[in-house]
Amino acid sequence: MENNGVHENGNGSAFDALIEDSSRSKSKDHGWQTVVYPKRKKQPAKEANSVKTNGDVVFNGDAAKSSVYQSLEQHADERRKRAEAQRAAIAEKYGGLADEINEKVAGSDDDSDEGAKAANGAADGEEKKPKQKKPKKPKVTLAEAAAKIDAANLSDFLAEITASYEKAPDVQLMRFADYFARVFSFLSASQFSLNKILKESTVTKLAEVPLCYIPEAVQKTSGDWINQQPSEALNNFTLWALSSVIEDMSAHQVGHKGSKQTQPVAAKGKAAVFVALALVLRRRPDVLLQLSPTIKTGAQFQGQDKLYAIVWAIAQACRGDLVVGMSLWVQNLLPLTLGKKSTIPRDLTLQLMESCVLDNMKKARPILLNSAVRKGERLVPPPALTILMQLAYPLDSARTKATERFVAIYPFIKELALVGANRSKSTRPVAQQLMPLSLAAISEENPALTDEAASIFIWCLSQNSDCYKQWEKLHLEHMKASTVILEKLIADWKKSVSMLSPMEDLKQTLKCLRLKHEEVFETQAGDPGIQATVKAADKHCKAMLRKLSRVAGCVKFTTVTALFAVLIAVCIILAMPHLEKLPEWKRLALVFGESFSF
Repeated sequence: MENNGVHENGNGSAFDALIEDSSRSKSKDHGWQTVVYPKRKKQPAKEANSVKTNGDVVFNGDAAKSSVYQSLEQHADERRKRAEAQRAAIAEKYGGLADEINEKVAGSDDDSDEGAKAANGAADGEEKKPKQKKPKKPKVTLAEAAAKIDAANLSDFLAEITASYEKAPDVQLMRFADYFARVFSFLSASQFSLNKILKESTVTKLAEVPLCYIPEAVQKTSGDWINQQPSEALNNFTLWALSSVIEDMSAHQVGHKGSKQTQPVAAKGKAAVFVALALVLRRRPDVLLQLSPTIKTGAQFQGQDKLYAIVWAIAQACRGDLVVGMSLWVQNLLPLTLGKKSTIPRDLTLQLMESCVLDNMKKARPILLNSAVRKGERLVPPPALTILMQLAYPLDSARTKATERFVAIYPFIKELALVGANRSKSTRPVAQQLMPLSLAAISEENPALTDEAASIFIWCLSQNSDCYKQWEKLHLEHMKASTVILEKLIADWKKSVSMLSPMEDLKQTLKCLRLKHEEVFETQAGDPGIQATVKAADKHCKAMLRKLSRVAGCVKFTTVTALFAVLIAVCIILAMPHLEKLPEWKRLALVFGESFSF
């Protein structure tokens, strides 16, 4: 206690002396004081730890250390013991996993220490060690990487993922794409650009890319495995892959404003999706046909920039199944050509038809004609034929370079649309659908289009007798177009008679039309324009009825004359005795006699 008192008195006198000196210096320097930061000198460990015996206070000695930091060291020891206990428990529970984790943590600590040392060295003025350049990856093209694919290795991989993800076909297809990502791991972005491939190539070349680089054995192995996958999984994968291709093209499009900047995908990933999608479309093109409504109406597939990828996908489907490809062309591409100012949709649509059908017509024609009707549905429905008819027969002022190309493909598309046995179950519904469309086309007052539409209208009458009733209902609504039909029938009367025989249905329809004309004369007496149109139509009806009556009389007279001549010939043959020796003539006469007996 005394020692403590001594220390306290000593400290108090030292503190008073310090205050007195400070006040004296302030008065001398008027309150200003120069601040000096002396360099600290490291004292030897012995001096720092030495204890003075003269009673002075020691601030840096062992006594101060023990009194000030004792609680901190005690807490640190407790934390260290708890950490060691936790590590021991983890080691006991997880075995070698804890060691692996500790090694990774230690490695990261070492890395951070090395980084700190490097920073300190740089701060002390030491020379930085030159960074070692990473070895550049070899530049490999798609063809070079694809040529190295081993079909046996792929087969083993597919068998493995099929067994591992037996109940997850979606995962199997994603792993299938991952396989090609590893194959194209050294593919550089400069060697593979979807925009360059799809936008700078003709459709003929697009149909071959990228499978022209894939070995046949690999295509067969992949195709056999794809054929075993369920349709739903293939639909999901195809939709995802096609969307990925379109998104990548949009992300790398030059000068595209307002688009979201997406994270760029590695070249190997793009190539893998591109190749996997092509393999699926070649083996199962029906998947794309099932997705046709989504592609036609989905927002992510709308726009001229997306059309390149869609045309490429349909070209792949054409290589797999020409009928499916033709159906996709009709449903998704042909409607885009009507009323578009840009020439790109028309050019791509025509290129696809020319490369897949016209360039190999001998092979394509029988395949498409034999499959023109599937399950009651037409490969080329009536509305599609109407679109193409308008493109092939525009006004003279609206003709373009593409018009001649449409004219070249129109006859074959028309043949596909109208193919079928005369008055059969397959042609009757087509005739009923085409008739109002033909009348609407005639009403456009385009001479070339009118002539073609009138020919199709007459074909409709020849295929379905119900079309006459349909004509009667539409006559007054399309009076001018109906008058054109009547003129066409009279102008090509011989051809019309051969197509529309028997003529009884036409005769009844003409009488019905005349009755409608009489009603118009009574109700619309004050409108000279309507009166003139109805008079012209009624005039043609009268002329056709006169022709039909003459035809009927001629047919009856010809039939009676022929029968009478045959009977006379039979009687003469039987009456002449020297002809009895000719049994063949006699049998012939008997046959004729029985055939024309009443």
